[in-house]
Amino acid sequence: MTTALRTGYRLVLAVFMLALLATGSIWLLLHGSLPEYSGTVNVSALTEPVTVERDSLGTVTIRAQDRFGMIWGLGYVHAQERFFEMDLMRRRAAGELAETFGPAALPSDREARRHRMRSRAAAILDALPDEQRQLLDIYRDGVNQGLGALAIRPFPYLLTRTRPVEWRSEDSILVVKSMYFTLNDVNDSREIAFSAMRAALPESAYRFLTASGGSWDAPLIGAALEWPEPPSPDELDLRKLDPALISPKNGPPLDESVDQLPGSNSFAVAGPLAGGAALIANDMHLKLRVPNIWFRTRLIYPNSRDPGLMNDIIGVSLPGTPAITVGSNRKIAWSFTNTYGDFIDWVRVARHPTDALRYRSATGWKAITVHHEVLHVRGAQDETLDIYETEWGPILSTDHDGTPLAQAWTAHRPGSVNMALTDLEQAETVDEAVSIAHNAGIPAQNFIVGDKQGKIAWTIAGRIPARAGGYDPTIPADWSHPDTGWQGWLTPAQYPLILAPSTRRLWSANARSVEGLMLERLGDGGYDLGARAKQIRDGLYEREHFTPAAMLELQLDDRALFLNRWRELLDQTLSRAEAAPWRTEMQQALRDWDGHASTASVSYRLVRAFRQEAIHRALEGFEAAVRQKHQTFAMPILNQAEHPVWMLIEHRPQHLLPSPYVDWEALLRACAKNVAKRMQQQPGGIAARPWGEHNTANIRHPISRALPEPIANWLDMPRVELPGDSKMPRVQSPDFGASNRFAVSPGREEQGYFAMPGGQSGHPLSPYYGSGHASWVNGEQTPFLPGPPEQTLYLRPTAKAR
Repeated sequence: MTTALRTGYRLVLAVFMLALLATGSIWLLLHGSLPEYSGTVNVSALTEPVTVERDSLGTVTIRAQDRFGMIWGLGYVHAQERFFEMDLMRRRAAGELAETFGPAALPSDREARRHRMRSRAAAILDALPDEQRQLLDIYRDGVNQGLGALAIRPFPYLLTRTRPVEWRSEDSILVVKSMYFTLNDVNDSREIAFSAMRAALPESAYRFLTASGGSWDAPLIGAALEWPEPPSPDELDLRKLDPALISPKNGPPLDESVDQLPGSNSFAVAGPLAGGAALIANDMHLKLRVPNIWFRTRLIYPNSRDPGLMNDIIGVSLPGTPAITVGSNRKIAWSFTNTYGDFIDWVRVARHPTDALRYRSATGWKAITVHHEVLHVRGAQDETLDIYETEWGPILSTDHDGTPLAQAWTAHRPGSVNMALTDLEQAETVDEAVSIAHNAGIPAQNFIVGDKQGKIAWTIAGRIPARAGGYDPTIPADWSHPDTGWQGWLTPAQYPLILAPSTRRLWSANARSVEGLMLERLGDGGYDLGARAKQIRDGLYEREHFTPAAMLELQLDDRALFLNRWRELLDQTLSRAEAAPWRTEMQQALRDWDGHASTASVSYRLVRAFRQEAIHRALEGFEAAVRQKHQTFAMPILNQAEHPVWMLIEHRPQHLLPSPYVDWEALLRACAKNVAKRMQQQPGGIAARPWGEHNTANIRHPISRALPEPIANWLDMPRVELPGDSKMPRVQSPDFGASNRFAVSPGREEQGYFAMPGGQSGHPLSPYYGSGHASWVNGEQTPFLPGPPEQTLYLRPTAKAR
């Protein structure tokens, strides 16, 4: 062997050894940040022992001798499993992401910091009742002890080369504030767009586009609303508009996900239909991630009313907060869906003619408060953001005429967050649970609850503003008149409530639920079309007896009932179109229609895209009419657009036809052809475009996008095709859908089921990373209750010196 060859071998060996050492070092670092799953930890903060059990999915059962130990133990476990995710939520709400991620996070921080949520959270914390503040302090101490007990800081901090900052009690308030950002449209661009539409269009046209409901409604109380008639030719003639006002650049991309409303399905049946106890089902639709936003949790500790009894609460907690969000306590079971009531108003601010830092209020001229918020940026210079605030809220936008707009948002108000929801742990009846819900400081949610005696109820949990002055809350208003605006919160007696309905059935799917005074108090913040709620309602009425398996069947219902008439319309449109290869290929693809949003269905994808194209094109003329006066106007998302567009297609009024088309048939034919051409341009053409190709899971870890593909694939969940879509109970898209899926009867938890995507643990070396994800994908039942413990951690109080 030559000297050169020996030198080469030695070099290769050295490189290999270095790579091995580097790999080993990385593995040791990662392994060192794993949670403690077993053994004994001595804790000076505890006076009684706490036991933490984990089953095969990593579901945590915390057994404690008092509520203090239970809350402390929950904080300890949350920190060890999910501290990085908790950190992201508090930083997102406070506008502090750039401190970790640098300048790339500044746009997000600028948007969030305008709301000054950290200052508001600190004020809320100071105003909490002593018992609730103590609860947050105990949880904080458990979090910080759990974080400090890790041998190595959580692995995302290793990758970002940062260090975690200890938890503060106000941070749990910020986590709830983060849910306000998730569940409310904080930009409320819809209301500002409505203002421009109302100023530019005849009243009849404005009402035709912006009504609150129609034939797809499925409310709990009342009937479907009548959709307004379209404007007459004398009121509005779109054919007279300049065609240049319609911009082709506004066309939606193929299969754009336009119907992803953070929401949920929830439904319940009373005891007589379920064998005694009420039966509750829930799946909360959110952006999906790894690990899941929720954490499977069971809490067992003595009942404060009768220490001889044990509380046993099973469900999911939200890491960062000391509460079970949804679940059962063996006496009641409860669930949430987003309300889409109106909890944000824009207020027109009249500035003083000679002093821009003064504005007119109901009591005279007042000074605008200016806050100087400093955004700390990792690796770059800090930035100062000036926030101009009125008594109603911060000035964040302008109306169509340039008038400054202040935002009144429930999340800004004192009392918007509290820990009252934790009282559900010991509630025993529906009536008691409803009372707790009415006093809960959370984003307003539809609350469906049932008890062991078989009673069910629907109401709103969370804060609802009490409006006064008779203004229209769907557009910006002047609150400078006495007694106009928000006058505190509604009292519990004013909350909408349906208690023990004679139908023995309740359902909620983000659509309008009530009418009359109840609806007036809730407002309309953009209710979802009622198609999903209607499909659930009709499914509930098809049975007279329910089991958990029957509830799962409803949750997994992916029948495309909503698109049936659009399929027929597309079929008719193609039959009247000129002979062409695109038409032939499209007609052939439509033959595989099976009435479901199934992964193999090309026809489902075609019909869905055709509907989106038709809605967009049918509304272009109205958009152009507004653009005559407001050149940059873009039509907002209209969740009820199905109603006016279908009315136009049915009646085909020539005066409301967008100017590029000679008749409505030409518009529909152009829509079909556009869809076909876009699909033909892709490999394999139309026949190779099944729904599953678009609807493929893309559920990722928060930091995987910044990592090399092999590592990112290791962190992310597998990319599998998913059935379901937005206008049916089985809501699923690549990164949006049911963040949990369960059904349970209080007192019969052994018969219930629970599944969630993304897994329990946030650590890729954990045996519980991605746990249960495959069951969620496949729609399988997994037990609601935790299984036998596989690993047990004992938290023991440190022996005190005598």
